[in-house]
Amino acid sequence: MYEKKLKYLCQRFSNNNNPEFTDQEAITIYLYSMHVEHRFKVKHIYEFASEHLRIWFPRLPSYVAYTNRINRLSEVFKGVTENILTDYQPLDCDTGITLIDSMPVITCSGKRSAKIAREITDKGYCATKGMYCYGLKLHALGFRRKGHLPHPEQLLFSRASVNDLTFLKDICDDMYERTFIGDKIYGDKEFWQEKQKNSQLEMLTPIKGIKGQTEIDKQRDKAYVDLFSAAVSSVREPIESLFNWLIEKTDIQRAGKVRSTKGLLTFVCGRLTAAFIGLIF
Repeated sequence: MYEKKLKYLCQRFSNNNNPEFTDQEAITIYLYSMHVEHRFKVKHIYEFASEHLRIWFPRLPSYVAYTNRINRLSEVFKGVTENILTDYQPLDCDTGITLIDSMPVITCSGKRSAKIAREITDKGYCATKGMYCYGLKLHALGFRRKGHLPHPEQLLFSRASVNDLTFLKDICDDMYERTFIGDKIYGDKEFWQEKQKNSQLEMLTPIKGIKGQTEIDKQRDKAYVDLFSAAVSSVREPIESLFNWLIEKTDIQRAGKVRSTKGLLTFVCGRLTAAFIGLIF
């Protein structure tokens, strides 16, 4: 995969364009240590490689050099993830139904002043945790697989403050003939009516309460609202399970130890790659 595609994502235009310790070796150590050894910090990954893997990687550089190398390979990790999710898409994917949700990748709490990766992060509110925080937001669009975790169609990042509905509106212009299933934040009746008319796109969410609705009307519609909302929530539950699985397998949500923009990009992209290699293979 590296020789066919990935090397073009990390080309070096310098005299050091053929290092003795190769990118393939750096990536292999990183992904193996995460997937098999469950070591998620670069320091712990390097210590494990130095103590136990030198017979296979005799030209392993210093810790600082290895860290700098890994932090330049975020685009390669993105390429690996994209390739394996595309090439190994399960046959039972329902490509007409897309589950969608998001979760924060937190660099620091909202009570502090963030100083890391400010060009790609900002302050946002996490409704699930009921807190403000700095960081990124991971958006996942996954094909439904009945009885299984959804298979990611797209994994995208935005700043933490970006509204989920606004983000989806920006990326759905080239999509046609499918049904999205999400939570209440994706509800915009007029927008989705227009999309259904022009692109056959439909959005199903739990039903929001109507502001100013009388108690009589609420009670009259209660059975329908409860049944429909429960049905939608049960179908979209696997996308929440996908995020919980990612957090359990890679600790992707806690990026408080990252110290640079390149480091943050490698942090999230490398963890996604390690997770989906484990899931698919």
